[in-house]
Amino acid sequence: MSIMYNAPHPGEILREYLDETPVTSAAQALGITRTNLSRILNGHTGVSADMAIRLAEALETSPEFWLNLQMQYDLWIASQQQRPTIQTLIPQIAKGAPDFIPLTHS
Repeated sequence: MSIMYNAPHPGEILREYLDETPVTSAAQALGITRTNLSRILNGHTGVSADMAIRLAEALETSPEFWLNLQMQYDLWIASQQQRPTIQTLIPQIAKGAPDFIPLTHS
């Protein structure tokens, strides 16, 4: 896996969208507490599917936009963690071996 850049937390992007809207007002519009919105804005919590829908409706974007930002951020963070070497589970499939017989569904 190759992730090329330090993906921003969705809260950073949300902060730009909110511009000068007070956090309390934005939280009320989203139907959440000020604390919950602050946690997202400060990168302490991620954007859930429910929050992505709320943000999409409030900011005229799409839920996928917010979930993709979250996914990119999560992948960036995960790619920076140390982990043991991962072995291929099915080397024949991974290498495109000619003796590979695909499963068929009946």
